[in-house]
Amino acid sequence: MDDLSPSDLKTILHSKRANLYYLQHCRVLVNGGRVEYVTDEGKQSRYWNIPIANTTSLLLGTGTSITQAAMRELAKAGVLVGFCGGGGTPLFAANEVDVDVAWLTPQSEYRPTEYLQYWVRFWFDDEKRLDAARCFQLARLDRIEHLWGESRFQRDTGFTPSKTELKALLTSSREAIGQAVDTTALLTEEARLTKKLFRLASHATDYGDFTRVKRGQGVDPANRFLDHGNYLAYGLAATATWVLGIPHGLAVLHGKTRRGGLVFDVADLVKDAIILPQAFLSAMKGDEEQEFRQACIERLTRTESLDFMIDTLKAVALDLGGPEA
Repeated sequence: MDDLSPSDLKTILHSKRANLYYLQHCRVLVNGGRVEYVTDEGKQSRYWNIPIANTTSLLLGTGTSITQAAMRELAKAGVLVGFCGGGGTPLFAANEVDVDVAWLTPQSEYRPTEYLQYWVRFWFDDEKRLDAARCFQLARLDRIEHLWGESRFQRDTGFTPSKTELKALLTSSREAIGQAVDTTALLTEEARLTKKLFRLASHATDYGDFTRVKRGQGVDPANRFLDHGNYLAYGLAATATWVLGIPHGLAVLHGKTRRGGLVFDVADLVKDAIILPQAFLSAMKGDEEQEFRQACIERLTRTESLDFMIDTLKAVALDLGGPEA
């Protein structure tokens, strides 16, 4: 068999890749031409292959190291790498994006600039940027409505929130989004709806009283899972924006508080739809972090979330900054 060239590694579109990894207490290196992670078990070392051509992003947690050779191969395959704390949070890396959501992205000056050009055409217009933020929030609501009511998911998990209450919440939120006069109003509505969704999910799973607490000591399982799962969504969002060549700083909603705010904007498309219900389901089942993480990854893959993120970015760019805009 002929050796694969670096370009061959990119033949699987990012939107079709199946893998998103979180690793801890291991070394990532190149062994026999393959990128692998190594775990030490007593006096023995075990080597596990990472199929980089079918991977979107790699989160490196506590006790990890990575070699220069491994970073080179990951960059060739277009895999984003992020360094984070234990359990997937907080995420940090040494670059200029943001200390909470920063990614080491592969350097390629030859990616198409089509969508970046569309994006910057509207981005400097305050009204159009607000329109883009509305589009993201409406797409978020559509995703929640579709996935929370998905019959297969409800049948497999027993997650059956009140249809009447969910419909009323989403209808009210759509009206508020349409009437929002600035991004502050949109962020307020986003927070209001998410708080209501927490209550709806806790009731649907019999979780009991719930208050959102981020990265605190001794927090309950649902809060821990929410922190962890959200960073999986950030990984996909960072991949989606990188694929289209749109810088993370060109946010439409979170830009005033986050230098890498576009990643937050895009991640919001799936966080409440997928991560939120799974956090409560896994907490009630008594899942470990790994079981919760695997459940999230499987659902993100099954629902083609990366495709949805990329398609939404494309649609907003074309509608507001494209040739016919």
